[in-house]
Formats: sequence, structure tokens, C-alpha cells
Amino acid sequence: MTAYDVGVLILRVVLGLTMAAHGYNKFFGKGGLKGTAGWFDSMGMRPGMFHARIAATTEMAAGIGLAVGLLTPIPAAGFVALMLVAAWTVHKPNGFFIVKEGWEYNLVLAASAVGIATIGAGRLSLDYALFSGTGIYDLLHGWWGLLIAVVLGLAGGIGQLVIFYRPPAPQSAS
Repeated sequence: MTAYDVGVLILRVVLGLTMAAHGYNKFFGKGGLKGTAGWFDSMGMRPGMFHARIAATTEMAAGIGLAVGLLTPIPAAGFVALMLVAAWTVHKPNGFFIVKEGWEYNLVLAASAVGIATIGAGRLSLDYALFSGTGIYDLLHGWWGLLIAVVLGLAGGIGQLVIFYRPPAPQSAS
């Protein structure tokens, strides 16, 4: 075990559990799934209940998957898809900075997950424990990890926006 492995572990666990907490909050926080569904409907992601379930489940699965380092590029792709949709539907009109509810936080989460997929989950991960010494392990980091996380994530996020996003009409000032 090296300091590198511990450093990657810290990043994976903090990033992953933060995302999993977001999913948990969508399921069980104030308002629960019904409140989350109403919020999704109001922003144009319809049907709201479908998207509430998908978002909450993906946040929990991607978060836990990244935290434990299991098939790391796939949970990283989940981060990319989730954060792209969140940035586009909620934060884009507010600019970059999070203090004005911009998309800065979304970028940091997605880029961090892609970075982890690129460098690999490290020796303190399920990827290493289960796949070290196999051909699969080579797909779970490096250029393949980067490619899988980015392409799969962008495809998922863009696909969801194209198929489901119908922004509400602007309110007239009367």
C-alpha cells in the first residue's frame, strides 16, 4: 500500500459517499421521492416520478460504486450523466459560480469522477481485489477508463436531455 493508494481511496470515498447522500436525500429527505418528483416536473424533466427514481437510484449506485472502486469507469460515467443533466436543467442560467447556484459544483464532481476513472481506483478497491491480473483490469483505468467514463456519461446525459427534457415556457411579466 502506498500514499497514492490511500489518496485515491480518500477521493473515492468522499466523492462517492457525497453522491450517494444526494440520492438518499432524494428518496428519504424532506418531501421524499414525491417532493423530488414534483421538483423534476417543475423543471421540465417529465415524468417527474420516473426521473426522481432514476436520479436517486443512479446517485446512490454511482456513489457507492465509486466509493468501493467497483468497475470504476461505470460509476464515473454515472457522475458525468447526472451532473450534465443537473447543470443543464437547473444551474446553466445561473452562470458558473456555485454561490449564485451555477454549475461549478457539477463540473467539479463530474471531472473528479473522470479523473479517478483515468488514474484508477488504486489497490484499496474492489477493482484491484477482483480484477488485478486479468484483462478486465486494463479497461478499468488509464485511457480506457477515461474513454468509458466520458463517452458513456455524455451519451447517458445527452440522451436523457434529448428524450425527456421539455423546459417550462418562460413566465410573462404581467
